[in-house]
Amino acid sequence: MSLSQPAIYLMTPKISWTSKMRSLPDYQHRHQNGGAMGCAAVMIPGLLRGPVGAICTQAASLRSTRSAVCHLSLTSVMKSKRKTDHLERTANVVRQEVVSAAKVCGAANESPSVKRLRLLVADKDFSFKAGQWVDFFIPGVSVVGGFSICSSPRLLEQERMIDLAVKYTNHPPALWIHNQCTLDSEVAVRVGGEFFFDPQPADASRNLVLIAGGVGINPLLSILRHSADLLRERANKGSGYDIGTIKLFYSAKNTSELLFKGDQICLTFQKNILDLVNEFPEKIACSLHVTKQTTQISAALKPYITEGRLMEQEIRDHISKETLFYICGPPPMTDFFSKQLENSHVPKEHICFEKWW
Repeated sequence: MSLSQPAIYLMTPKISWTSKMRSLPDYQHRHQNGGAMGCAAVMIPGLLRGPVGAICTQAASLRSTRSAVCHLSLTSVMKSKRKTDHLERTANVVRQEVVSAAKVCGAANESPSVKRLRLLVADKDFSFKAGQWVDFFIPGVSVVGGFSICSSPRLLEQERMIDLAVKYTNHPPALWIHNQCTLDSEVAVRVGGEFFFDPQPADASRNLVLIAGGVGINPLLSILRHSADLLRERANKGSGYDIGTIKLFYSAKNTSELLFKGDQICLTFQKNILDLVNEFPEKIACSLHVTKQTTQISAALKPYITEGRLMEQEIRDHISKETLFYICGPPPMTDFFSKQLENSHVPKEHICFEKWW
């Protein structure tokens, strides 16, 4: 599929091909001891050479080690070292036991360099929290990918689907997604990550500030979409978690690299950023920044766009004791804003960040 021509492929879900595997001793140990298990493997000899069912079996049987995790009331904090290999970088991060087969049921070009995938995951035990990622196992590819989910948990609950958005790089899983992946391609996925927003109905109301750079929008979009689902539930039922306001700050090189802004073709079931701003104008707001814009900005986008880098004062204006900050982007950006928030006396447990590259 040419990256210059956006396309969408959709299929009617069929759920007869699913495959999964648990490591029962690890599962029992985790629940008996109240702990969480993390994948300790970095190299996987022989993995991903066979069909998807074999991948699920082999991946689930990898040895696990206990991860030292500090769970917050609403979130968990992830601080990962900058390493090139996904499994190495996340070796001590919590993962689920379930490894599920998944089938590509939709694809589109989100930008000139980012491809969106929709995966059908039939396994009813497969679930995730808004902000988490998946280990991405590809038959015939020896390297395991790691990609944040950008859809809301409700899409999975209702349609058994998740969305990913993958930037073009020379990393083998990304190359496969951009150059070889087709409709009906089968892979296997496993959920992991300690960066998420998962409030319970009785939890204290919080405001959210989401700070994204480039493709780091993915987990934050999942959180934004989940927040919108919580707002709809509250409006429709009069019950559920009472979320405060949500402000998204999102920076990219130019408007074509601002993902999910709402002016492109959308795979069904999920709204994009400006759609949500317009649906909940009193609750959701966004500030979109472009640092190297060379073309004219469209009239629809202009009210939301600031030319130039995101400044710390914009973030400081939103500091309050009821606000949680989620940051995902290039490490220098993540380090800068997390440090600025700490210097402004925001409690560390209110600053959650993810580093991916």
